[in-house]
Amino acid sequence: MSESRAFCPRCGDAVPERSASDANSPLRPGAEVELCDSCYFEDFDFVDAPNRIDVRVCARCGAVYRGNRWVDVGADDYTDIAIEEVSEALGVHVDVEDVAWQIDPEQVDQNTIRMHCYFTGVVRGTPVDEQVTVPVKIARQTCTRCGRIAGDYYASIVQIRAEDRTPTTEEIERAKAIANAIVADMEATGDRNAFVTETSETDDGLNIRVSTNKIGKKISNKMIEEFGGTVNDAETLVTEDEDGNEVYRVTFAVRLPPYTPGDVIDLAADDGGPVLVRSARGNLKGVRVTTGERYEASYEEGNSPDARRLGSLEDADEATVVTVEDDNAVQVLDPETFQATTVARPDYFDAEAETVPVLKSRAGLHILPDESDD
Repeated sequence: MSESRAFCPRCGDAVPERSASDANSPLRPGAEVELCDSCYFEDFDFVDAPNRIDVRVCARCGAVYRGNRWVDVGADDYTDIAIEEVSEALGVHVDVEDVAWQIDPEQVDQNTIRMHCYFTGVVRGTPVDEQVTVPVKIARQTCTRCGRIAGDYYASIVQIRAEDRTPTTEEIERAKAIANAIVADMEATGDRNAFVTETSETDDGLNIRVSTNKIGKKISNKMIEEFGGTVNDAETLVTEDEDGNEVYRVTFAVRLPPYTPGDVIDLAADDGGPVLVRSARGNLKGVRVTTGERYEASYEEGNSPDARRLGSLEDADEATVVTVEDDNAVQVLDPETFQATTVARPDYFDAEAETVPVLKSRAGLHILPDESDD
């Protein structure tokens, strides 16, 4: 009885029958004409590896240049970068099953890391292994972002000022914190163009130079959201890019309200008594220090009604309570003259208190709320 068998087209030896799935696979080198194991392994390349890998790394921030842009990889050192680059560059033959591999880096010099790569697997039921060595050359450069930072590049200026006063320490520090937080959030989403170029305090406020107009706008809006006030922007033509497009630098002028929470003011067109400012966002809001009633400026007055500043919670002194006269008055010792003085009794006054904070000003002596209750 005759037997029909396949033969290797290269050496003529008989070839074992393949399974239906192997016979229909277009990926195997013998998909059309099956080779015997001996001839198959003569041309078999387990691993496809480059002769050398060149890696461009920013010497300042450690970013790696991939494709046509710089990428933050978060590597601890250049060895981690080299391992990642080699891992992406190596290829394993599609016929290999049960592949296992490892990389052993060898630091040759400051700019060269030799990567020893070991592979094992199974092909046609035969265990195979291979070792390849790929040198990785580290080229230290400066990425676009670090180059701009080093060159003091900025696209926007945020000017923090206040109406009829200088910004407080709290406002200055908050502006710096807002700028850094916005940049950190943008960096976390992969925006490498986000950075604060410089912050500089002046006699009348703070200037913040940032890398993009978007950051400048966000800082300005956040300051107004928290402290109230207004913001205006102005563009200045600075140059043209390589395509001939005009490039503008934007200045955001933030103007904070004249009064801050904690200020005590005497309203010019109002005889209801001084007001302790609680908020300057939108319309100015506060509380009367004579009665404890709430106060809110009109829409026309906004956050800067016509008034004079008498002092603040920080200027208050402790005064001893002598006696509660009635629902509208209380006697306290004047902190300067130590004479018993009758003052208005606001509804936040604690009748059981032995001492109260008071503010003495040109408008008289007034009891203020306890800061701990503010």
